Amino acid sequence: MRCNYRVQNFEEIETGDLIGRVREFKTEGYRMCQICASNVEGGTEVLYSFDKDLELFNIRVTVRPGEKLESITGAYWPAFIYENETHDLFGIEFTDSRLDYGGKFFRLSKPTPWLSKDEGGE
Repeated sequence: MRCNYRVQNFEEIETGDLIGRVREFKTEGYRMCQICASNVEGGTEVLYSFDKDLELFNIRVTVRPGEKLESITGAYWPAFIYENETHDLFGIEFTDSRLDYGGKFFRLSKPTPWLSKDEGGE
């Protein structure tokens, strides 16, 4: 089945605004589609995507070295998978997670292989 989104929105927010914005999406009936991360200048960008009625809404948060993100598992339980993956691969810590594997979600040959260059990664 192919999905053709009518609208795709992007919003950049601060880390402290994340949980409030996510709760708004939950209240409005959006489903969480995915969470992904990538290294950017100054830290790691985490992109949260939500869908409702063929409208895709993306929240972009830049996590600076040493900064933590609040877990969204209280609003979207399946987020624990993405959060643990992001923690293991990029070293981002999530507070108040409903299911935290403590950096052992994946079996890796080296810890946090995609750690930001700003934090000493490759």
